[in-house]
Amino acid sequence: MSTELELPFRPDTQLTEVMRLRVQSLQQRGLKRQDGERLLQPNEAVYRLDFSKQSLRFSHWTVRLAQTGRLTITATSQLWTPDLTHLMTRQLLEPAGAFWRAPGDACDAPVKCYEADAHEFGERIAELAKVRKVMYFLFAFAEGCSPESVDCSITFTVDS
Repeated sequence: MSTELELPFRPDTQLTEVMRLRVQSLQQRGLKRQDGERLLQPNEAVYRLDFSKQSLRFSHWTVRLAQTGRLTITATSQLWTPDLTHLMTRQLLEPAGAFWRAPGDACDAPVKCYEADAHEFGERIAELAKVRKVMYFLFAFAEGCSPESVDCSITFTVDS
């Protein structure tokens, strides 16, 4: 028998702030980032998923955008330990999940996405859940999208 498990993406405000301070520190000192380092952009924030179960199969995304805009979600690899190292570009996973609401879309219209990429992305997250309790993501907000206008979760099937 299998059951569904919906996991909400939660903002990691502390980690986002640490990464913003890194950018600010480099700017104030007139220094450059490390070779290959991925700095947090002003329109990005760090989110996390906490896995309560490890044996998961991807089912579907639930993304709600309260207004027009674009949300891009990029996962980080299990090799990134935010308390020890800076984020490097090689630690970002592909494909990213791109979700958007276009101007003129009805309020109750489903959010659009590149379905094949979103499905592959969900499957990759399910694979990584087998070896991780927590996973970090970069949420990039664009074209009118903001953290306040986004509600996002991912649903898995749990095999018992």
